[in-house]
Amino acid sequence: MDSPADSKVWADYNAAQADRPVRPLCLDAMAFAGPGNGRRAIDLGCGAGKETLALLAGGWRVLAVDSLPDTQDRLLATVPPALAERLEIELSPFERLPPLPEAGLILASYSLPFVHPENFARVWQMLLGALGPSGVIAVNLFGERDSWAVIPEWNFHTEAEARGLFEGLEILLFEAYDADGQSFRGPKHWHIFDVIARRP
Repeated sequence: MDSPADSKVWADYNAAQADRPVRPLCLDAMAFAGPGNGRRAIDLGCGAGKETLALLAGGWRVLAVDSLPDTQDRLLATVPPALAERLEIELSPFERLPPLPEAGLILASYSLPFVHPENFARVWQMLLGALGPSGVIAVNLFGERDSWAVIPEWNFHTEAEARGLFEGLEILLFEAYDADGQSFRGPKHWHIFDVIARRP
């Protein structure tokens, strides 16, 4: 996700996301986690900033992470100044992130599948290491039947593998979507696991 071509694709994608609603995964995670009350949330792959704004409005302090150079300008153009006081922005590919601070909610909405398979385990352990007591983590993972599974630079999981990532956590929601649909790149077959879990 570091090449100029990739950056252009993601910038165009984020621009196309400007008018969509907040994703249900984020809303469900916020409902499970309860009011922010100044607690920290991490939005990994904040993209267009829709979920970052929802978290801030819900009373969370948010660390928004993305690798695109325009992330800060994009977020500050979206977030009201009164909420921006609780916003921290980290510009970095996930693979090169510094250690993350402890968080009560971690959201990775359509971002983790694009981590190179060689780096996925380390990124995942870093997220789990940042999840505080009773913290909630919410992620989308791509399944092995997704039509993008032929792309070797991205990561995909069987259902058993996806469930295994949450060993030791309480799974609050696990939904599989396996159907044809549309993507920013055109028609495709989606195989996705939406997962929300809590640290005991």
